[in-house]
Amino acid sequence: MNQRFRITRSMQDNNAEQSISLEECKQYFASSPDFSYSQVLTIQGADSIMSIDGDFFMWKLGDMEIPFRLYMGDLYVAISNEAIVPKMIEVATDLRADVVEG
Repeated sequence: MNQRFRITRSMQDNNAEQSISLEECKQYFASSPDFSYSQVLTIQGADSIMSIDGDFFMWKLGDMEIPFRLYMGDLYVAISNEAIVPKMIEVATDLRADVVEG
């Protein structure tokens, strides 16, 4: 079972720029060649295909793509492989954000 994490900014400063914006993410991830942006996440199962609309920054890890989803000012990622953890921490650090479970 995958563990889900949220990259978020703390609310201590009461700063209007607390949430992580789509524009900020697009600019940040554009500088990383192993990320691409998609407005649809397609998940293919054995017997079906499901599409989810949203803002996804897809990280290429070997032959897998790991979605970092921007939703309501936070980035979400599921840890399905231990190699995702250092990337998640790197992204959070670069965006001046915290990582919390959930």
